[in-house]
Amino acid sequence: MGTLSLVLLLLSVQWSRAQEDPLLPFSEHLDPEHKVRLKWGFDEIQGTILFELTVDTSGWVSFGFSPKGGMTGADIVIGGVGPGGRYFTDHHAVGNSMPLVDQQQNYKLLSLNESDGRTIMKFQRSIGSCDENDLPITNLPMKLIYAYGQTDDITYHSTQRGTKELNLLKYMPQVNPPNSSFFDVTMVNFTLPAKQTHYHCKIVRAPTFDRKQHIYRIEPVITNPDLVHHLLLYRCPPSVTETFEEECYTGVDGVCMETVAVWGVGGGTFEFPEVAGLPIGGNVEDLLYRLEVHYNNLNKSAGRVDNSGLRFYHTSELRQHDAAVLMTGLAVTPGYAIPPKAKSFLTYGLCDTAYIPEVLQTPHDLQVFSAMLHTHLAGRKVRVGHFRGGKQIDLLAADENYDFEYQEVTNLGKTKTVKLGDKLLVECTYNTENRSALTWGGLSTSEEMCLAFLFYYPAMNLSTCVSFPDVTSLASTMGAPDIYTWLVMMLTKTWDDTSIHQYQQTLKGIDQFAIVTNSNNNGSLNKGTLPDLKVIPPAPCMSGCATKSLALLSLLLCLAVQWASL
Repeated sequence: MGTLSLVLLLLSVQWSRAQEDPLLPFSEHLDPEHKVRLKWGFDEIQGTILFELTVDTSGWVSFGFSPKGGMTGADIVIGGVGPGGRYFTDHHAVGNSMPLVDQQQNYKLLSLNESDGRTIMKFQRSIGSCDENDLPITNLPMKLIYAYGQTDDITYHSTQRGTKELNLLKYMPQVNPPNSSFFDVTMVNFTLPAKQTHYHCKIVRAPTFDRKQHIYRIEPVITNPDLVHHLLLYRCPPSVTETFEEECYTGVDGVCMETVAVWGVGGGTFEFPEVAGLPIGGNVEDLLYRLEVHYNNLNKSAGRVDNSGLRFYHTSELRQHDAAVLMTGLAVTPGYAIPPKAKSFLTYGLCDTAYIPEVLQTPHDLQVFSAMLHTHLAGRKVRVGHFRGGKQIDLLAADENYDFEYQEVTNLGKTKTVKLGDKLLVECTYNTENRSALTWGGLSTSEEMCLAFLFYYPAMNLSTCVSFPDVTSLASTMGAPDIYTWLVMMLTKTWDDTSIHQYQQTLKGIDQFAIVTNSNNNGSLNKGTLPDLKVIPPAPCMSGCATKSLALLSLLLCLAVQWASL
């Protein structure tokens, strides 16, 4: 009997995990007793946010946003399932009294159910403010308020109410699972050379564990914040068997290219979603890892000592999925150039997932939940277009105001499915108006990159999915008989608005080499062309389809005088 109970319990856990809604990846209890649970997800590109409020009651429930945590100025929805059916209404509060019904209903009810003493209300609204009675949802922490009753008579809530402050759009779940610990991968007393850009690499062995672990949190350990620009941890292929520490890309370290973790200046601690974690130990291969630290030493200071790196929190309480990171965008290699005096120059990197089966035996779709977008000093915007069947279906991620000094891994707001065969186009916008010479692609801070690191599950033994222009085709299209002549042409060209535009159009129209590599650096090389990326306009401010009756509205107005102060 005990074995049967255990099996049923395990099946129950697996079933509940399987029911995870990719559109609602975030969850918090709003009250100490865990009777009020909020789940949410959002789409910043479309400008919408989705909520699911679950309350242990068979009466009315309410949820909203408050400027100071109280009723005054609050933006509130009230709903429930009464004798006459479902009701759901958008309100605003002008004081410690019954909230007033909004003339414009801007919350859209998606579902509302009541069973076994529990009410579940799912609804959607625009992230921005639709009218003067709505509060815009911002990137800063907001005060969320809730209240509920035991019946559908909407009267004073007594103690069945509360406030909780959350950053809905910049949310990182804070969990402390049992059987957890951490380890560091850092530089140890490394003395920086007196040069502006230096990439230092260190190949190390990770701690060994008898059982498989999941990393659930990655935290930067920065000892010189004025020097450390970004950190990367790569997994090495089995061919790398010895530790190593030198300047990056001067030895065996150059073959360790499967991204495991990434941090950029301005970023903070990164938490994985509850359904996924980075695997390490146990049946995971005993592989070496390469820590890469990019030092941006503007003053070329000599003798500075650094111990920066990353801290990894891990637990033996395994999550549903192994997570991984895929590097997409424009391959970092010499051969492409950004002209000077450009107000808005575009480069592109293509990830064609149709070629993943050429390097993996059992490929599958990617469930992408977070991204880090990366360029250097000239970068102004980064967008990741998502294409299926030859048509753009979404912007997977976008930063319309890219800041070199503020780079972080950000949640997409919902889990987005990239099917095998889809294409991802990373578009970077650069401004070089203050430059008089070409800016080449490369590792230096003064050179440029165009990358998007995508965090996804379930993990695959996949390293990169990038592209690079066919330089021979580029030279030929521009009228150069060989690469050397093309290089001279680029260096001596008079760059103005016309020549910049012509070069950009040529660069976009030629064939691209689509490159996919797996964890063992086995790769595929194919040719393709770049699709046209369009900016998807945000959805219009929605008008909710509130399901209310005249009788209910009358009831609400009649009960207004019964609403007591908080």
